[in-house]
Amino acid sequence: MQRHVDPPERGAAVARAPSELSGLLSGLVGVVAFGLTLPMTHIALAGFDRYFVGIGRAILAALLAAVVLIVTRQKLPPRKYWRGLAIVSGCVAFGFPIFATAAMEYASSAHGAVILAILPLATAMAGAVMAGERPSLGFWLAGVAGSLLVLAFAIIEAHGFTLEHADLLLVGSVIFAAIGYAQSGILTRDLGGWQVISWALVFGLPGLILCTWLLTGPINWHAPLSAWLAFLYVALVSQYIGFFFWNRGLALAGVAKTGQLQLLQPFVTLAGSMALLGEDVGLRHAGFALAVVAIVTIGRRLRVERPTGR
Repeated sequence: MQRHVDPPERGAAVARAPSELSGLLSGLVGVVAFGLTLPMTHIALAGFDRYFVGIGRAILAALLAAVVLIVTRQKLPPRKYWRGLAIVSGCVAFGFPIFATAAMEYASSAHGAVILAILPLATAMAGAVMAGERPSLGFWLAGVAGSLLVLAFAIIEAHGFTLEHADLLLVGSVIFAAIGYAQSGILTRDLGGWQVISWALVFGLPGLILCTWLLTGPINWHAPLSAWLAFLYVALVSQYIGFFFWNRGLALAGVAKTGQLQLLQPFVTLAGSMALLGEDVGLRHAGFALAVVAIVTIGRRLRVERPTGR
């Protein structure tokens, strides 16, 4: 009896499917972790200044990362990865947290969710340029449609949209995050998800300490417990543990497809704003959320060409 052998293309597709699904689920956990960042930042700013929250969170995360690397006896990555790690460090340890934290002094977390809605499209663009991915036209259209839908939701909620100081800061944070996510996805293929964010934070630790010394004032040790807990969240979860899941998703499912999950992040932020800050969220929010989920599902099924041999 002759044994049936699947064609190479079919066998490869079957092998990729569970891996991609696992990556998307991991990325979703990261999205939920990151979605609570803006509400938690608002709470932390009630007890601390912007630089302590924006830079201090990365320092605490870097110290934890150093301990993890030492305990697990990780070897220093080869020199060829240092440039990429420096890019990740500059984007996710400096750029995004500093810009996003500063923006939260001028805008609500719900307003921040408006601008961060363009992050999936920015991540896909960064992935196309840096990771060698080539999304199809349909994928781009799905990403644009989802971003426009979330943007329309925010405009309706805000009864108008104007480009203000906070918006510029948030756009800057989007640019930093998109580049950092794309570079993380590239490095994760070779180094591993938690190793990438750990080394990136450790690489940036000297600069973070210098910035803290130059910019921050005395620590408010008498800040409310809620501010301390919120600070611990943005430091340990938003800045570190969330990337364990997010980087794994980028590596397994690709930068572009995993990036589309970020379309859900504004609604995680809105839910967190309602639960943590007492903001009113109604049925209209749920309706838009369901529409965004539908677009993410469509985008997941569209073709994205990924580089081979990596």
